[in-house]
Amino acid sequence: MKRLSYLPFLALLAITGSCNQAQNKTTSGSEDFSSANPFYEASKLPFQAPEFDKIKDSDFQPAIEAGMKQQMEEIQKIVDNQAAATFDNTILAIENSGQLLGRVNRVFNLLTAANTNPELQKIQKEEAPKLTANNDAIYLNTKLFKRVEAVYQQREQLKLDPESKKLLDYYYQRFELSGAKLSEADKEKLKILNKEESTLSTSFGTKLLAAGKGLANTTQQPPLSGMADRTAREKLFQASWTRAEKGDENDTRKVISRIAQIRALQAQLLGFKNYASWKLQDQMAKTPEAVASFFSKLVPASTAKARAEAKDIQAVIDQQKGGFKLAPWDWNFYAEQVRKAKYDLDENEIKPYFELDTVLEKGVFYAANQLYGITFKERKDLPVYQKDVRVFDVMDKDGSQLGLFYTDYYKRDNKNGGAWMDNIVPQSKKLGTIPVIYNVCNFAKPKTGEPALISFDDVITMFHEFGHGLHGLFADQQYVSLSGTNVARDYVEFPSQFNEHWATDPKILKHYALHYKTGQPMPQQLLDKIKKASTFNQGYEFTEALSAAELDLQWHTLAPGLPLQDVDQFETNALKKTKLDLYEVPPRYRSSYFLHIWSNGYAAGYYAYTWTSMLENDAYSWFEQNGGLTRANGQRFRDMILSRGNTEDLGKMFYNFRGHQPDIKPMLAKRGLL
Repeated sequence: MKRLSYLPFLALLAITGSCNQAQNKTTSGSEDFSSANPFYEASKLPFQAPEFDKIKDSDFQPAIEAGMKQQMEEIQKIVDNQAAATFDNTILAIENSGQLLGRVNRVFNLLTAANTNPELQKIQKEEAPKLTANNDAIYLNTKLFKRVEAVYQQREQLKLDPESKKLLDYYYQRFELSGAKLSEADKEKLKILNKEESTLSTSFGTKLLAAGKGLANTTQQPPLSGMADRTAREKLFQASWTRAEKGDENDTRKVISRIAQIRALQAQLLGFKNYASWKLQDQMAKTPEAVASFFSKLVPASTAKARAEAKDIQAVIDQQKGGFKLAPWDWNFYAEQVRKAKYDLDENEIKPYFELDTVLEKGVFYAANQLYGITFKERKDLPVYQKDVRVFDVMDKDGSQLGLFYTDYYKRDNKNGGAWMDNIVPQSKKLGTIPVIYNVCNFAKPKTGEPALISFDDVITMFHEFGHGLHGLFADQQYVSLSGTNVARDYVEFPSQFNEHWATDPKILKHYALHYKTGQPMPQQLLDKIKKASTFNQGYEFTEALSAAELDLQWHTLAPGLPLQDVDQFETNALKKTKLDLYEVPPRYRSSYFLHIWSNGYAAGYYAYTWTSMLENDAYSWFEQNGGLTRANGQRFRDMILSRGNTEDLGKMFYNFRGHQPDIKPMLAKRGLL
């Protein structure tokens, strides 16, 4: 996942970036903000890596406050400029504003998601509505928009380079979709709604973290596959299913029902029939109707395969004289037995070949080297925010520094569930910055002295998140707002999901699948079994993902003016309406713990994982047709996809690489649905 929670989203809208230290120094903001604060100016560590050894929790709030005040002063200068609006004095000036705010916010976002505590949560709660107001003060500023609009109207005469023209288009659309054309009265209404939504999104995240301690963020829990006691399985599943629905202070249902209601009202103010119609305007899909049509081509095949898989599992239960009908808490336990019977493949047999550090260095890094020529070297001289975090220099094929890469792989109770990537320092040729990137996961930490053995699903997760990392590391843009992973939500998962393919490439798999005791490579017979079993359980996995995506879409196509929804009843009706109400296959994320859509920037956008699955499987089919894993092919993908950021129309970008519009067939074939 490319993380886009409310704080970095607001910072992105407010335009973060420059590392010009002279500009960053300020006396603005809180009285507590001074040169003693580590965010006062850009870090003097290599590549502006954060000074985690100096940063204290108490440093964040004054820096955020000062950052907002500084940015408002910068924006006011643009508004007050008596000269005619130009690209430089308006668009570029907005782009370069908010440097301090961006610097502190990127680190704050990292820590509040991956290593939070009550003090940081308190700051989050207090600053979220202020950051929303700061954002509104920019994008609902009538005079500022008039200057942006004046530049936009003369765009064809300005002779801008393509990336600068794209930046102009980006800002004009951003202002327009944020409500810049509304009446002053409607702008005030929107500000009130925006503030309430940000407060509730923060509340949702806090409640969910407290409710989900010890649980994976998904509905199904990893231990279920190995639990023979059915009563214990049901107990664990129900704990997961109801984690945020216990009627206590961590129950999220009232919060999300109101968030959905607010979002429908926001869309109505902006002239859209629902929230999804508003939010998909700048995406590849464009409309919720296009997403619904896309799903209609997938649901029948996916659910049919899931039902067939359910029959196989029920047959095993009956053969063992279980005397019960398959339930959701039974699926993973018996599916593992079906896999073992059908493919003679046992997770416990392959797990000893997947030691975390070996997978990282001889798998993830090795694949990147083979495709793109880049190399990695761990460094111990940079401070980290938690003792398990590792840092690597990333060197390009010519030996130059490409970026820094941080890893934080082990689960902690104060870490959000799931896995994600983000930037600590963004890439920009204008600012002279190279990317500093991190991957965060939630793998079980081994006991002292024991190896960190991970599942094959975890291996895929590592390749996935590093795919986002590559998208960020190869960024080659002038402007932060168009750099790297700052692309449409239904495109950003394309590079990450594409990178998953290399986990099972024979050349790569043989290189990292080494027994943790003997160092011997995985036997060819076992490698073949993994490949053969690649379509196993795909009906279940695809259906649970489609169910979650449909829940997202149904919540965000609610018409404005409706009463607060009963969350459980709404969910039941939504799944029935979309023909995804398979009892044995619950949604990957239930509404009440669907972090992606209520707090992480994927509202009306969870379909993106499936949409980009279409893109990445079609792109991979090009590799299959053109020699597979080669440096030449990797370079072509880097040049045409990974290094392009958001500098041109994304549909055109994909077409230029593939030679045709996205084809759904490779995705269906990969999942065994054709």
